[in-house]
Amino acid sequence: MALKIDRGLFTSSFVDHHAVLGIAVDADPKAIRKRYLKIARQLHPDSSAVKSEGEKQLAQELLSKLVNPAYEKLTQAKEQKEYALLLELKGKNLNQQQETVMITSKYAQKVAGSNNIDQAYHEVLEGLATKQYESLSESIDLIGHISEVNMVYLMRQTKAQTPPVREPGPDPRPKPGPDPVDRAMNRAAQFEVNGDFAKAIRELRDAIQLNPRHAKVVDCHSRLGNIYLQTKQSTMAKIHFKKALELNPNNEVAKAAMRRLDPKGTSPSAKGNEKSNGSGKGFLSGIFGKKK
Repeated sequence: MALKIDRGLFTSSFVDHHAVLGIAVDADPKAIRKRYLKIARQLHPDSSAVKSEGEKQLAQELLSKLVNPAYEKLTQAKEQKEYALLLELKGKNLNQQQETVMITSKYAQKVAGSNNIDQAYHEVLEGLATKQYESLSESIDLIGHISEVNMVYLMRQTKAQTPPVREPGPDPRPKPGPDPVDRAMNRAAQFEVNGDFAKAIRELRDAIQLNPRHAKVVDCHSRLGNIYLQTKQSTMAKIHFKKALELNPNNEVAKAAMRRLDPKGTSPSAKGNEKSNGSGKGFLSGIFGKKK
């Protein structure tokens, strides 16, 4: 089992150490140590969760490659300070790019749509953490779910802490009306959070038809691909991810999705490179969400 996590905050070479330990991003040192000791006991070779030789090896890998490094990062003063700063910057960047952020987990959607963000976040997190290392074959997937919940919480918290901008005064010049493509995308995002995927698909299709040359059409295709992926319509998902890559070969969302849908295939841009260099090996590569 590969220890690869490709959702939530695990992007751009970032490691969500809080998700690995199943603790809140605002957890104090005492809570961190208590949680670490519990996980270490669960991953011990004599634990009831570790039954076969394969599980013993997986438990050792989880402990040595994820859990121990996470505990060290969150408890050593210098490391913790640097990581806290990176986490804060990550939240700000995600908040600025929230229109392109994909929320696929039902747990993250629950937090995103809650009126009481703190209560929802800690309740969902506690539920996921309880079963995080009970079945080792599900641990990586649960870490990903927790990281996506952390991502939504950071975005909501960052938005709440952003001070309002004071307008300088009335501008006599006429202001342009709202961009209809942006409005359609915003409506689609709300439908997606509420789980109404049919309406979200309709809004995104309408946005593309409104202005096929709009700069955000590539994002519409990426989001359509993601929704189709969530609704288990992989063929339609591929169509829109490929269209997004035709418009922008560097679109990270589409590239990552195509790597998962067709790990041995190539993107439209990569196929073009094959023709030019004759290598026949233009596979997409890299970590999910990694930016160059």
